[in-house]
Amino acid sequence: MQNFNDADLPQPLLDRLSAIGFTTPTPIQQKAIPEALKGSDILGSAQTGTGKTGAFGIPLASFLMQNESSNALILLPTRELAIQVEKALQTFMGRNKISTALLIGGESMPKQLSQLRRSPRLIIGTPGRINDHLERKTLTFKHTHFLVLDEMDRMLDMGFDVQLEAIAKFLPEKRQTLMFTATMPKKMEQLAARYLTNPVRISVGDNQKPALNIKQESVRLREDEKYVRFVKEIEERTGSIITFVKTKHGADRMAVKLRTAGHAVEALHGDLRQSKRTRVIEKFRREQCRILIATDVAARGLDIPHIEHVINYDLPQCPEDYIHRIGRTARAGATGCALSFLSPADSGKWHAIQKLIDPDYKPGPSSNKNGSGSGKPSGRPGKRPNKSGGFKGKFSTSKSTTAKPTNSKPRKPFAKRTGSNG
Repeated sequence: MQNFNDADLPQPLLDRLSAIGFTTPTPIQQKAIPEALKGSDILGSAQTGTGKTGAFGIPLASFLMQNESSNALILLPTRELAIQVEKALQTFMGRNKISTALLIGGESMPKQLSQLRRSPRLIIGTPGRINDHLERKTLTFKHTHFLVLDEMDRMLDMGFDVQLEAIAKFLPEKRQTLMFTATMPKKMEQLAARYLTNPVRISVGDNQKPALNIKQESVRLREDEKYVRFVKEIEERTGSIITFVKTKHGADRMAVKLRTAGHAVEALHGDLRQSKRTRVIEKFRREQCRILIATDVAARGLDIPHIEHVINYDLPQCPEDYIHRIGRTARAGATGCALSFLSPADSGKWHAIQKLIDPDYKPGPSSNKNGSGSGKPSGRPGKRPNKSGGFKGKFSTSKSTTAKPTNSKPRKPFAKRTGSNG
């Protein structure tokens, strides 16, 4: 499939995709859409920012437009991602809109009940709130024959296993299931064997590695040196910056401190009410603030094209989250920079991240000293070994003060079973 006209899509959907500038599919879309249109179950994996939403959203829209008696369900790990996917589906369908209910925590229950009374054909939500409605008997999946599990690795990391199993009991045995993941840990393929029926396995790129158009940098420094260095970095860099910290209180404190110093900054974390989280994201999206201080709540799914820099003020607990954090930049073919601060206590985490990126990585005396390694970013506190910046092989091993990217445009819960609708 070289363009969307090559796919067996309804003409109104083709017209809509053309109207919004969707003419050439991304690699994951090229592979996934034809298989999904055949009715196959899919296990798809690709790096962040490669068009996975379109890879399942376009076949889903086609399914609903051609099967008026059937419904669809999309399960996602976070509220922000659910909101984003709902907007994407609305964009894909345009005037051919399908009645939709967005069921996420933090939103008004009466509002959601009002949406459900309209018998929506598309349900988009997070596992917790979906289960709330199932327990209240305000939601039924009797006619749900198309299921999408997006960011499945993240849902497992967040401990949604039990909730997913509970939801599965209400799903029809006869359905099509598409599972998408950004990383492919070993347990994912084992779980997919339980959840999917004869799935088509689709993989684009190396989903255990960052995109090659992200310039990675790192600097070693003491914990008490971080803030001064951080201020220096944000003042020397241009463009939008998302900074990851490890705690909610830390995000708030840093945002207040930076705001007092005159920076346009907002904090994003799980303690904010959903309405506030939505306002913060929209403000950042509209470039009304330049710096976003976030916990890992924003590491998945946040799709804001103008993010030029990601700064890991604190390293993530999980190595895979490093990939997702820095994947907030360099989306849709653009370039971006990712800077990580490495304190003495971060040695184990950093080695785990490098091992994920390069399984052959073996830490040695040199890597303990300056963070260098096979294809890994490095840097020493307060010192730039190469002021010219630039790429050295696959990743940059220098630290540039003016780095600015240029945009270039265990019962098997989801297995299909025989017998009555479980």
